[in-house]
Amino acid sequence: QVQLVESGGGLVQAGGSLRLSCAASGRTSDTYTMGWFRQAPGKERKFVAAVTRYGSTTGYADSVKGRFTISGQYAKNMVYLQMNSLKPDDTAVYYCAAALASKFATREAEYDYWGQGTQVTVSS
Repeated sequence: QVQLVESGGGLVQAGGSLRLSCAASGRTSDTYTMGWFRQAPGKERKFVAAVTRYGSTTGYADSVKGRFTISGQYAKNMVYLQMNSLKPDDTAVYYCAAALASKFATREAEYDYWGQGTQVTVSS
């Protein structure tokens, strides 16, 4: 069992920055990939970014490349999403997720544990 808790969401103006945090607890040593997903109003949940244990591999959705950075402090069971140059289209509930499979995971179905989400709202 792995528990995930997100924090750091809020209201920002376009062009601003936020850093989301995900605190993991439980059997965190079994996880291979940590990821971030988001769900905008009326839209499907979509992949944002992911990183494998020890930071050996990272990946990003095309919509956030060059603006968002995923990183981790694995000894502290923490994963972060630094979001810069925010746009109104980034408005969504952001979810932290963890995958057990020993491969880089980018699909929602590959993830085994999910946080409750944190709201990010970007005003124009």
